[in-house]
Amino acid sequence: MGHAGYARRRLFGESPDILCAAISALVIGTLNSLEELAGEKLAVTQNEATGFIRCDFGGPLQEKSSFLMDSLVFSLENLSKEYGRQYLQVKFEEV
Repeated sequence: MGHAGYARRRLFGESPDILCAAISALVIGTLNSLEELAGEKLAVTQNEATGFIRCDFGGPLQEKSSFLMDSLVFSLENLSKEYGRQYLQVKFEEV
């Protein structure tokens, strides 16, 4: 949820936010893989302006889907360590 805000302001605008782009690529790539490769039924809600994306699963995840989600979390946690928690925080919420 939200934009990373990593881009630095420059005299003539902002530089591209490479962290936000990396996060988006990871999340969207994972969601596409869950649907196309694993056959999961997903309900995705997103708002590009606010940087919000939510994915609700239609039921319990298959083993390969759990692996894809673990891979996403692993990658996001590594980005958080590399760029700093002020730009990316990975939080878990049990539902």
